[in-house]
Amino acid sequence: MKSIKVLLLVVITLFTFSFNTYSQTTAEPDSTKTFTFSGSVDAYFHSSLGTINQFSATEYNPSTSFANMRGFGIGMVNFIASYETSKAGFVADVVFGPRGKDAVFANMYTSQGIVNQLYAFYKITDKVKLNIGQFNTFVGYEVISPTLNYHYSTSYLFSWGPFNHTGARLDFDLGGGYVAKLAVMNPTDLVEYNAFNSYTYGGQIGYVNDNGGVWLNLLYGDQDGKLEDYNVDHDADGTVDDYSDGGTFQADITGGFSVTDAFYLGWNASYRTVKQKELMVGGDIVDADDADSRGFMGVALYPKFTLSDAFSIGVRAEYFGVKAGYISPFGTDDDGDGNVIDVTLSANYKVGDLTFIPEIRIDKTSEDSFEDKDGEPKDMMTSINLAAVYKF
Repeated sequence: MKSIKVLLLVVITLFTFSFNTYSQTTAEPDSTKTFTFSGSVDAYFHSSLGTINQFSATEYNPSTSFANMRGFGIGMVNFIASYETSKAGFVADVVFGPRGKDAVFANMYTSQGIVNQLYAFYKITDKVKLNIGQFNTFVGYEVISPTLNYHYSTSYLFSWGPFNHTGARLDFDLGGGYVAKLAVMNPTDLVEYNAFNSYTYGGQIGYVNDNGGVWLNLLYGDQDGKLEDYNVDHDADGTVDDYSDGGTFQADITGGFSVTDAFYLGWNASYRTVKQKELMVGGDIVDADDADSRGFMGVALYPKFTLSDAFSIGVRAEYFGVKAGYISPFGTDDDGDGNVIDVTLSANYKVGDLTFIPEIRIDKTSEDSFEDKDGEPKDMMTSINLAAVYKF
């Protein structure tokens, strides 16, 4: 595996150097320079109608990212600056507020989490671009910015999939509407430095046209390194005190097309599997050969109807299942298996650059994950949001 890492890095370096040498000898003076500044501000009201989530730190929301505080809340202010010439440029994307902080949850040093994206790029050719730095994931349908999502609350697929990567990524325009990406990155969401000395590899192949597009995304890599690199405390009583995972594999397909001028259909399906690699037992590190694989899978549909230039209505219908206790966003059975079905109905009403998003959401889990105001267990939560998102 180490030889593959080295080979990939060498190929990217040589590829970049060769084209850089060619461009320096043939390029004409650059007369194209563009600076842009954009961003957004969002705030909301949230209520779970008296229902408590037993598996959420904030109690009154589904176990998904953002829009998760009871009553009136703020999202974030987002500033995006970019500079581009005919050959190179950068993107600096900073966020302030709870939504931004939650999006960069695994950072080590910048505890207020203000850097959402920070990368430089170099156009090796008209068809190939090299990006180096921190960038939002290319996996999945929904994104961090509320201006690019139709619904204000987010899906389980988004919330428990990757958010950000730091690494090197090559973007390819293959012609005829086909695009591709190749990347080598730190473990997922470790955006400031590589804490575990292991790497994640990513790829994408897609097709786009004037009506939409479809993308197949792949990720593979060890997300937490080896146990011998951990500074962990353990007992010597023969029980399992800690473990590390092996390679994590995720396959994701995302797409959306305008079926008619008024009807758009988007979709997302994702599957992640991971197997324990090492166990700490009685002070010794042993291979976890008999461990069951864990992970999640889910699928979501996003139909949207545009009724006028200012008003539209859309639905998110999602199924999300967890295997062998990989994560615990809701109640699971004795084997750690569980699932949730959530349906979100939202409207978008636009007044210039301001969008109002009222929505009602229903989450139904396979186990009793919620409680009513009297403490009685239940398997369903109904919540409402009213958000205001301003884009500039």
